[in-house]
Amino acid sequence: MHVSGSDDLDIAVLLPCYNEAATIGHVVRSFRQALPDARIYVYDNNSTDGTALHAMLAGATVFRERRQGKGHVVRRMFSDIEADVYIMADGDGTYAPEDAEELVRTLITERADMVVGIRRGVHQDAGRNGHAFGNRLFNRLYRFLFGQDFTDILSGYRAFSRRYVKSFPAVSGGFEIETEMSVHASRLKLPVCELELDYGRRPEGSHSKLSTFRDGAKILWMFAMLMKETRPFAFFGTFSAALMTASVVFMTPVLYAYFQTGLVERMPTWVFSLALMMMSLLFLTAGTILDSVARSRAEQLRIHYMTLTGYSKPAQKRNVRNKSVPTPFDKSHAA
Repeated sequence: MHVSGSDDLDIAVLLPCYNEAATIGHVVRSFRQALPDARIYVYDNNSTDGTALHAMLAGATVFRERRQGKGHVVRRMFSDIEADVYIMADGDGTYAPEDAEELVRTLITERADMVVGIRRGVHQDAGRNGHAFGNRLFNRLYRFLFGQDFTDILSGYRAFSRRYVKSFPAVSGGFEIETEMSVHASRLKLPVCELELDYGRRPEGSHSKLSTFRDGAKILWMFAMLMKETRPFAFFGTFSAALMTASVVFMTPVLYAYFQTGLVERMPTWVFSLALMMMSLLFLTAGTILDSVARSRAEQLRIHYMTLTGYSKPAQKRNVRNKSVPTPFDKSHAA
C-alpha cells in the first residue's frame, strides 16, 4: 500500500508487548503487509510465553524493557527509535494493522503531530462492563479538566510525528501513559486529529493485562498529578474554595452570636474557622505562584518542540540526495 506524500518518510511501527505470544506474530505480519517499507519494533516487557521469539520469527526487531509497565516501554521506545512517523499499537490483535495507512495519511495531510485511532463501539463493549464504564468516566473527566481535544484518551493506536515523540517527557510507568500523551498535546496546543476505527476482540488464548480497579486508580492519580503540574491554580484553587467554604460555615454562627450579644461565645469554633481561612489563603497563594511557574515551563517545552526538525537525520540526508519536495512534517518550509 502507498501513502501519498510518504515516499521519503521513515516510518516505524512500535509494538509494546507483555505475554502476547498468541497474537504478536500475526500482528507483525499484518503490519508488514500494510506498510511494507516500515520498520517494525517489538518491545518485550518481561514476557514469559515466548512473545519475543514469535515476534522475531515474524520479522520484527525485538528489544527488551525490564521495567514492568507500558509507560516504561513507551519511554524506552521513544528514546531509542529515530524515524519521521511513528505508529504505536498493541500486540493483542485488537487494532487492525490495515488502518495504519489511514493514520499515516491523516497525520501528513492534516499536518498533525498526533492522530488518535478512536475505538468504534468501545463504550458499549470493551471486553468487560467495568472497562466500558471506566472509558466513559475517564473521557468525560478529561474533557472537563483539560479540554475538548480528545474523545478517547485511552486508545493505544496512535500515529506521531517526530516532533511529538522527541518532545514528550513520558514520566508515567503504566497504562496511564495514554492519558499523559493526551495532556502533553493539550498543554502545548499541538495539532491533533482523531480517526474512528474498528476495535476488535482478543482472540482465544489472549488475555487483557488491564485491571479495572488497580489501573483505574492509577489513571485517576495521574489525572490529579497532571492537573497539579499543568493547571496548579485550578488544582489548589479547588482546595482553597473548599476550605474557605468550611471556614465560612463554622464562622457564620459565631459572628451571628457576636453581633447579637457582643460576645464570642464559641471561641474554639472561632479559632478553628480562622485556621481554615488561613489554610485557604495559603492554598490560593500557592496556586497563584505555581500557575506562573507552570506557564513558564509550558513555554520552555513549546520552545524545545519548535527547535526539533520534522525529519530524522537519515531522512534529511535522503531528501538532499533525492531533491524531494518537503512534506508537511518539515515545518521549517511552512509559510
